[in-house]
Amino acid sequence: MTLHFYFARRFLKFFLAIALVFALFFFLVDLVEQLRKFGEQVSFGQVLHMTLLNLPGGTYTILPLVTILAAISLCISLARSSELVVSRAAGRSGLAALMGPVGVALVISGLAVGMFNPIVAATSKRAADLEQEWDSNGDSVLSIGSEGLWLRQGAEGAQTVIRASRTNPDASVLYDVSFVAYAPDGTPKRRIIAARAQLDAGDWVLSNAKAWPLGDTANPEQTAETYTELRLPSNLTQDGIRDRFGQPSAIPIWELPSFIHGLEEAGFSARRHIVWLQSELAQPVFLVAMVLVAAGFTMRPARLANTGLSVLAAVMLGFGLYYVRNFAQILGENGQLNPLLAAWVPPVAALLLALGLVLQMEEG
Repeated sequence: MTLHFYFARRFLKFFLAIALVFALFFFLVDLVEQLRKFGEQVSFGQVLHMTLLNLPGGTYTILPLVTILAAISLCISLARSSELVVSRAAGRSGLAALMGPVGVALVISGLAVGMFNPIVAATSKRAADLEQEWDSNGDSVLSIGSEGLWLRQGAEGAQTVIRASRTNPDASVLYDVSFVAYAPDGTPKRRIIAARAQLDAGDWVLSNAKAWPLGDTANPEQTAETYTELRLPSNLTQDGIRDRFGQPSAIPIWELPSFIHGLEEAGFSARRHIVWLQSELAQPVFLVAMVLVAAGFTMRPARLANTGLSVLAAVMLGFGLYYVRNFAQILGENGQLNPLLAAWVPPVAALLLALGLVLQMEEG
């Protein structure tokens, strides 16, 4: 047990040191990028604030890379000091020696998903809000709640608030919809209700619509007009509306199930959020696989193998597994794979492959 704690402590030290280096590097790169993008619009303090908000998300994204580099550093250190040889001479197999690092990887991934994920979501959402505030005029905002879908579009200072009870999965058609147009000074000037509104080539095409002027008219009902079809200009697109949901990573994992339910109740497809939720739950399996991949290439005695090639092979295989995982997530988001398969099969396959490498190294 003492030996397990020793290896676990060494692995944790390497993990924290590498994570700190990458966080500092990400901070400096993002600071330069934010200065380039917003340096003339806001103060340096605001740019620094934005960079700090982006830091947790950037660090969270590279957890698999940090894990495999920490495991490589640990294995090379143990091999060069002959501590692995001593461990084997004491009756401990290489796989048993990895119990400590694997346990630390499981704890880190559990804390990352359960505690760090909500922090990343909060900071990412705040950073996105600030970027929208600095980079645009608040042209469009979307909200989904128990009363349906709310959307705001704007152009040249004027705003239109849209409410719909539901929509189709690709966000191109709204049902039981109302439009309230506001003048630049904020006063309402027109209200329209329609049974159906379809987004088509820069226009909302309303079916069975009724419009009331809300300006200086004393009795809007007397001047109301009905239309079989009415077209309203719009600067929105289907992709733009879907993007207003925000990235799934901007939603805390504890709130994702209720958010997914709200999307489905509003008629939207929640496939992307389901894939993200399952991928987060599978994160511990993937990080354990990264530890085993590193061990499979670098746990040999230093004199028996070319260390540089072993490290390169471990890192390249880790990157390959990472991109396969991301590719499977994309297929899941596009509906070409079941969300559970897209999220769980790559980490489990990576774990089995890495375990096979370690066993091959141990048993030959």
